[in-house]
Amino acid sequence: MSVTVTEKAAKEVQRFIEEGEYEDGACLRISVSGGGCSGFNYGLNIAADYDETKDNKTEQHGVAVVVDKKSDLFLDGTTVDYYEGIEQRGFQFHNPNAKKTCGCGNSFST
Repeated sequence: MSVTVTEKAAKEVQRFIEEGEYEDGACLRISVSGGGCSGFNYGLNIAADYDETKDNKTEQHGVAVVVDKKSDLFLDGTTVDYYEGIEQRGFQFHNPNAKKTCGCGNSFST
């Protein structure tokens, strides 16, 4: 799979799933959609849906990770990490395909 989820990010996703009211089989869905100040937005959701014909699914650090095949084209080689610092806290995308990103880090262009 083209997307790697770090152990720290996976632990945060597991915590989120355990504290939420999600169906059995809940997974981390990573996607890309049009929009944002740089052209594309990253998306992270907890979902139970998975379509073998449209999605790629892996298990990483105990978390099921699903990426739809269209988003996979833009995310090849991307690492999703979780950062906790004084100035910010949250998931970060490190995408080697992004030629331009916005200041918030949630949108990019290729």
